[in-house]
Amino acid sequence: MERLLIINAKALVGVRPKGLRSVPGRSMGELPHVADAWLLIEDGRISDLGPMSALADSMEGHRVIDARGRYVLPGWCDPHTHTVHAASREEEFVHKIKGLTYQEIAARGGGILNSANTLRRMSEDELFVKAKARLERMMAQGTVAVEIKSGYGLSLESELKMLRVVKRLKEALPLQVKATLLAAHALPLEFKDDRRGYLDLIVNELIPQVHRDGLADFVDAFCETNYFTVEEMERVLEAGAAHGLSGKVHVNQFTSIGGIEAAIKHQALSVDHLEVMTEEDLDALALAHANGQAPIPTLLPSCSFFLRIPYGPARQLMDRDLPVALATDFNPGTTPSGNMNFVLSLACIQGRMLPEEAINAMTLNSAAAMDLTGELGSLTPGKRASLIITKEIPSLAFLPYAFGDDHIDTVLIDGTPVRSGAAIA
Repeated sequence: MERLLIINAKALVGVRPKGLRSVPGRSMGELPHVADAWLLIEDGRISDLGPMSALADSMEGHRVIDARGRYVLPGWCDPHTHTVHAASREEEFVHKIKGLTYQEIAARGGGILNSANTLRRMSEDELFVKAKARLERMMAQGTVAVEIKSGYGLSLESELKMLRVVKRLKEALPLQVKATLLAAHALPLEFKDDRRGYLDLIVNELIPQVHRDGLADFVDAFCETNYFTVEEMERVLEAGAAHGLSGKVHVNQFTSIGGIEAAIKHQALSVDHLEVMTEEDLDALALAHANGQAPIPTLLPSCSFFLRIPYGPARQLMDRDLPVALATDFNPGTTPSGNMNFVLSLACIQGRMLPEEAINAMTLNSAAAMDLTGELGSLTPGKRASLIITKEIPSLAFLPYAFGDDHIDTVLIDGTPVRSGAAIA
C-alpha cells in the first residue's frame, strides 16, 4: 500500500464530514480547519487526519511531506470551461479595446462562429495536444477537476470530435474530467435560416449518439437574447434528460429572459453566468433551494473582468442561502485564462466574497456543480487526495489579497505530485 504523510501543516482547510454535498450561502463564511495538523494518504485517498498532538510517533514505511508554515486545501474544482478550442482570438481582444461589444464582434463573424470555423479545420490530434497543454498548466495552478464543454464545432462531426478529445484527455491526465455537450452554443451559418433544423439535429441525432458513445455527462445551451430561446433550451434539456444527461446551462449573461425558471423546472445541475439577475430570478432560485431543487449558481468573474460587464451578484445569492460556485469559463473569446487563483482574487475584490466564502465556492460547491462531491471538494477521509499545499503565507486571506503572485508550493492529484515544491522524504 502506497502511503504519504503530510505533517506540520499550518492548517488543514476545508475539513468536512462525509456526505455533505454543498455549503449553503449563509454558512459559506465558515471554513472548518485543523491547526498544526497531519494528513495521511493511502493509495491515492485521504485515509485519516488530525492535530499533530494525535499523530502516532512512528512514521516508518511512510513517505513524508513536511508542510510547516503551509496550508493544505482541497484542490480547485473548475465546473465551467471551454478548454478544448482551436486557437486564441487576440484580434477580437483588440476590437474590444477599441470599443466593440461582444455582440458587435459576433455580428462581424467573430466570436463563437470564428472559433467554430477554426476548429472544424483542425485535426482531432492537434486539438488534443493543445488542450492537454492547457490542462497541464491548470493542474500546476491547483485545478484537480474540470468540466469541459463542446460548442465550437456546431456540426454533428465537429461536436463529436470535440467530445472525443475530451474523452482522450480524461484518459491521458490524472485530474477528474467531466464532459458537456454544448451544441446549442450558437446557430451555425448553414442553419441561419433553419433554426428548427439545427435543434432537430441536436435533439434527434447528436444527443442520442453522444449517449450511445458515452461521450458526455451533461448537456448545455446558451439561453440568451440573439442565441437560443427559453423554449429551445427546454427542448435540449428534455432530450438530454431522456438520455440520462443532466443540464448545466448558460443563462442571464446579458439579459434575463426566463432561463432561470426553466432551468429549475428541468432540474438542471447548475445555472452559470448570472451577471444580469432580477429580483424575480433570485427569488425563484431561493424558493427552489428551500424546496431542495435549486441548481448550483455558478459565477464566472474572470469573464466579467475580461468583458467589462457586471459581476454575478454573489452577495445577493449568498444572502438567500444559495450555495454559490465559482469557475473560470476558460475560452478563447471571453476568458482566455484557466487560472482559478485569479478567480479567487476577483471573487473577493469585485464580488465582495470573504476569502472563506470564495474558497468554499471553488472547492465543495464547485465540485457539487459537477456532481463530484463524493470524490472531491473537501478534506474528508475516503475522498481523493487531490490537494494544494501553499507556500509559506501569513494567512488564508493572503491568497486572494496578493493577486498575481504564485502562492502554490505543491499540487497532489490522487496522492501523486503534479507540481512538487515540497521535499518528499
